[in-house]
Amino acid sequence: MPEQSSISHSTSARRTIRMEAAAVASLEERIGAEFNAACALLLQVRGRIIVTGMGKSGHIARKIAATLASTGSPAFFVHPGEASHGDMGMITSEDAVIALSNSGAVPEVLTLLPHLKRLGIPLVSMTGNAQSALGKSSDVHLNTGVEIEACPLDLAPTSSTTTALVMGDALAIALLEARGFTADDFAFSHPGGTLGKQLLLKVQDIMKSGDDIPRVTENVKLAEALLEISDKGMGMTTVIDKVGKLVGVFTDGDLRRTLDARLDINETRIGQLIGSNAKTIDPGMLAAAALHIMEENEISSLVVLNDAGALAGVVHLKDLLHAGIV
Repeated sequence: MPEQSSISHSTSARRTIRMEAAAVASLEERIGAEFNAACALLLQVRGRIIVTGMGKSGHIARKIAATLASTGSPAFFVHPGEASHGDMGMITSEDAVIALSNSGAVPEVLTLLPHLKRLGIPLVSMTGNAQSALGKSSDVHLNTGVEIEACPLDLAPTSSTTTALVMGDALAIALLEARGFTADDFAFSHPGGTLGKQLLLKVQDIMKSGDDIPRVTENVKLAEALLEISDKGMGMTTVIDKVGKLVGVFTDGDLRRTLDARLDINETRIGQLIGSNAKTIDPGMLAAAALHIMEENEISSLVVLNDAGALAGVVHLKDLLHAGIV
């Protein structure tokens, strides 16, 4: 059984974090002409950005490809071992390649170089050795090397994979800004996630409309209004005038205040109990904006009015919950 170290877990963890933070900090001074050249090269690509790497570098390459793809630079990962057995067919002459290897001498990656040269496509490498075979074969080389790995044996890729990941993020964000990539663009590539829903889903997509809207006229008795509130299950009802224009809303909170005042629910008209300060929203606004208004005003529903000011629907907090906005 191997001898256990006397170093505490927390001491080891803090040392690792310090070493990796220092490695990342050292990248900033390396951002210059080579980085600008890499961005210019990748912005000219008409096809896809192929990201490749072997082992731990391969895992980082997969993440970089995913980040590029989700931020406006179409990209995907190709495993260098599989590329030599048929997957080279995934790479076309309109593509560019980003190859990761800390040593710059991984055989599986180097095997691809003649084929990439034959296709005539640009190559950006991310290594710790500009004089390596991969570094010298690249159109642009980005230095992601580290003086020492966070691994106490200086063997397991730790700091070096972290710097490669950060350099990949730096590339992706620089390209994002150069392309003028917007929040709407981001939402389009993330339609199923919470972020995508917050940026895409509109009030009109989730609001209750038509016969599902709780509504009564201002002349009905409170007892009848309570039936409407119960029937529609939203804890409130809109109150409209004889031509259908919104007059106000009556909520559960209003009901409690009414009961405290000991008013006769069979005689009191709903119009006598409402104010004119109903919170409203446009159907074309983002559902996330509706949530913000509800939180700000500590309410659970909003009345939706169309451009003409007519009642179009009601959106409730539970609608936002069901839609995944909350």
